[in-house]
Amino acid sequence: MSEADCLFCRIVAKEIPADVVHETERTLAFRDIDPQAPTHVLVIPKDHYRDAAALAAADHGLADEVIKAAHAVAEQEGIAGSGYRLVFNTGPQAGQTVFHVHGHVLGGRGLTWPPG
Repeated sequence: MSEADCLFCRIVAKEIPADVVHETERTLAFRDIDPQAPTHVLVIPKDHYRDAAALAAADHGLADEVIKAAHAVAEQEGIAGSGYRLVFNTGPQAGQTVFHVHGHVLGGRGLTWPPG
């Protein structure tokens, strides 16, 4: 499942280059082009789901795979021990700008609360 005009679907299809740091059969992780922390990686399912709610509704274990991939990225990037933030913006009011579900793995510095 993909959408022809979706930026992240085009990255999955290798039509648009990305700095890929982790890949499984059903997930892809790549560096954010506008990083908000020393480590800022986006983790996506390769199939297209509009947002976290759509991914959760799919109910076939893919959300679990995305979170496991995010933790694998944190370990690979050396931030799992010190801590990292995993953020899924869902909808425009939450700051979602690309409507293909993606988790932001943020770390490598102290992260304040509340964010934004």
